[in-house]
Amino acid sequence: MQSVTNDNFGPLIAYLVPGATVLFGISQFEPALKAWFAVNPAQAPTIGGFLYLTIASIACGMIVSAVRWATIDTLHRVTGLPLPPLDFSKLGRNVDAFNLLIEIHYRHYQFNANMLVATAIAFTSYRFQHPTQFVWLDIGFVLVEMIFLATSRDTLTKYYARSQQLLARRKSDSH
Repeated sequence: MQSVTNDNFGPLIAYLVPGATVLFGISQFEPALKAWFAVNPAQAPTIGGFLYLTIASIACGMIVSAVRWATIDTLHRVTGLPLPPLDFSKLGRNVDAFNLLIEIHYRHYQFNANMLVATAIAFTSYRFQHPTQFVWLDIGFVLVEMIFLATSRDTLTKYYARSQQLLARRKSDSH
């Protein structure tokens, strides 16, 4: 298995962590899934269980990302954060800079927006199992969701602004 590097860290945080969050949330409904998350050394998952959990987390993370695209991306767009017009004919000489923008801004946007969705799914699963337990957890959930939403908007704003600076269309190209 490949080790974690700068080249694969972004996709890991964008998909693996949100996917694992969803799986953890729904694990209370499936004993086999719960066993993959065992924290007791006597119940520690096998290598196969760890591999299943990793693959399932990535798959769930990709599904979460699709839900994010349909909801959070749309929310940001309709609330005044549209995708800027970019001139990809300028990409050739700027590809390294554009890749850097993806890694330092867009991957963090994906993480925060995907975690916004994943946390909502996990918390809803928890609430389904524990409908009357304490309110402090609800307050914490709302605060965490507000932070994920604000951070996702901030990182997407930075990504759009810097991408536009790098790949802006010339005025003569806009017609």
